[in-house]
Amino acid sequence: MPFTKNTNNRKIALVMLVILAMASVISIGTNALAQDTPVVATEQGHGLNKVIVGTENWHGKYDISVSRFLSNIGKSTGIYKMIHKQTDAEIAEEKAEAAAAEAGAAVEFGADRKAPGWQYVIMIAVGFLIVYLGAAKGFEPLLLIPIGFGTILVNIPGAGMGDAPHGMLHIIYAAGVGNEFFPMLIFMGIGAMTDFGPLIANPKMALLGGAAQLGVFFTMFGVALMNIIPGVDYTMLQAAAISIIGGADGPTSIYVSGKLAPEMMAVIAVAAYSYMALVPMIQPPIMKALTTKHEKTIHMDQLRVVSRTERILFPMLLLVLTILLLPPAAPLIGMLAFGNFVHECGVVQRLSKTLENEMMNIVSILLSLGVGSQMAPEKIINPNSIGIIILGLVAFCVATIGGLLMAKLMNLFLPEGKKINPLIGSAGVSAVPMAARVANKVGLEFDPSNFLLMNAMGPNVSGVIGTAIAAGVFIATYGS
Repeated sequence: MPFTKNTNNRKIALVMLVILAMASVISIGTNALAQDTPVVATEQGHGLNKVIVGTENWHGKYDISVSRFLSNIGKSTGIYKMIHKQTDAEIAEEKAEAAAAEAGAAVEFGADRKAPGWQYVIMIAVGFLIVYLGAAKGFEPLLLIPIGFGTILVNIPGAGMGDAPHGMLHIIYAAGVGNEFFPMLIFMGIGAMTDFGPLIANPKMALLGGAAQLGVFFTMFGVALMNIIPGVDYTMLQAAAISIIGGADGPTSIYVSGKLAPEMMAVIAVAAYSYMALVPMIQPPIMKALTTKHEKTIHMDQLRVVSRTERILFPMLLLVLTILLLPPAAPLIGMLAFGNFVHECGVVQRLSKTLENEMMNIVSILLSLGVGSQMAPEKIINPNSIGIIILGLVAFCVATIGGLLMAKLMNLFLPEGKKINPLIGSAGVSAVPMAARVANKVGLEFDPSNFLLMNAMGPNVSGVIGTAIAAGVFIATYGS
């Protein structure tokens, strides 16, 4: 394809926008997400100089710093940990941070207040609305119906289903939602259900999954801006946990918030799962607005047949790379690789079927009920929680836009006949297989003969890996 002056101008504009975005995050985020200098309690400040509650004694520990980021990532690699022996001071610091995180896990938004009765009525109405969307409109009923019923049941005055220690919904939440247990089981099941063949057959689709992570990192900038609003306070650790919502991956959102901001886990889980279920509503308007009629009707070649050897080696190679380069992501990617290997190796079909069906169904019910149980007004109706819900929607929209724009950018370099239908870029969010199905559905609306599902699965499964890697990066950078 010949490069015209217009094409070069587009590239220059894109590079400048990326540089501007990075500079904005570094300049605004550093001040807005952590207080860098010691202050007295009465000097709260305002705007970008506002003191964020809980960061008064951080002294720049969690500020945005490129050099510190690279240093922390380097020290978190498996290669470094294999050759480096921890000093007594490092061990003591690690134990202190773990103890602080455990103490913070017991504190949740709204734990110190009781909501008025009318707010419970509102939340019950929200629960019925969620059930309606799932049952009547077909918006991911496997997720929305249990979440909706959990919302209704936990808000019934006097029922006590969400009360500690014996309320049923509290037991479910404490058993697996409030820690990494259910998310790990879900990733195991996702691995067994996922076909990585489309990604193996067309590896460049990983770029679309990576571009969709723009929603994750853009949201961190949005969190910093929201701190300017009076009454809203997010720390750097909370910003990282909130940002993962942009990956459209509920289990990963729960996992990261448990590591970095356990006090926010409830509302983050609710936002992540609610927007995951609403992908069929959120994505199509964006997809239609940002693509031309010609782009929507681009036909893509059928994918090559992927050999059984390639399918078996892929999860093992993925696991080895994670061990060597990003161990903080190993719990997520490790369970994903385990489930996929069990499915692909072909010698333990009973285990594979159990992971795909019985275990996945049971854990999905419990996880969704547990998420719904956190939809209490004390936790939802407050400025910080409402901010998370707003940011979650923005994150999904930006992630979708990132995938679409990356497909358009790739088409500038691809020859005629090898162009990518930009609609599949929206599948870069890791809502598997919802996002891929949505891309296929929108494509069929404009050309009933254009089946994009298998091509869309490439960026979709790469989005799962991309979100897990982003989670590992945040934990490696800011986790204990």
